[in-house]
Amino acid sequence: MKPLRLDNKVIVISSGTKGVGKAAAVAFAAEGAKIVFGGRDENSAKEVLRSIEENNSEGVFVYTDLKNISSCALLFETAVNRYGKVDGLFNYAGITPISSLETCDEQTFDDVMSINFKAAFFCCQNAVNYMKDNGGSIVLTGSAHAWGGQKDRAAYACSKGALITLMEHISHNYAVEKIRCNYLTLGWTPTEGELQFRESLGESEKQLRSRASKVLPMGRMCEPNDYIEGLIYLMSDQSKMMTGSIFRITAGEYI
Repeated sequence: MKPLRLDNKVIVISSGTKGVGKAAAVAFAAEGAKIVFGGRDENSAKEVLRSIEENNSEGVFVYTDLKNISSCALLFETAVNRYGKVDGLFNYAGITPISSLETCDEQTFDDVMSINFKAAFFCCQNAVNYMKDNGGSIVLTGSAHAWGGQKDRAAYACSKGALITLMEHISHNYAVEKIRCNYLTLGWTPTEGELQFRESLGESEKQLRSRASKVLPMGRMCEPNDYIEGLIYLMSDQSKMMTGSIFRITAGEYI
């Protein structure tokens, strides 16, 4: 039997009820981690908790409103109160509204920056404070949009670019405390949110996948499980000397 790569680690996931966050919660549990995850979909959270238990681990769901930094703090307080420590943070929460530079309104900008950057900043603040004694791993969810982005994703692109600076700041200043931070660049993924958005524009999942297959160099979209081995590596002690890195899993997509 192979040893569990995340045995006895406590990992916080800022949004673990959908998409890659959900897949990561279950996969981390299967590798021995205890999971504390946020989100707003309580029915989906119950499914995640069942899957965690089926993998012989433990998990806690915390209803979160990441526009409120007290929700960020609660995730970590729950982890420490229940399990005594925090070893990892996977910051997955984010929104991707249509917003070009010419048309983006203030509310859209504020919403994107609040969820995509401000919440990540304060989750990292909590993570660093709880990891100071024993070190730990922070993984920030990135996007190819961070390098300029498509024209209709201006605010989103800026938020993902800001996360690169946050990653580099943490990796440079907290390596001495064995806290590492890396940036996982995700590709085009048919998450629940992506599919709902495309359907609202009149495009079915089948049509979306067909269109994407003609655009992406590797011929298909990335599925949530395509990121799992990379995430486990970044959270595990196997990557204990890796910090300040941009880790790309994008099917060859670079914007």
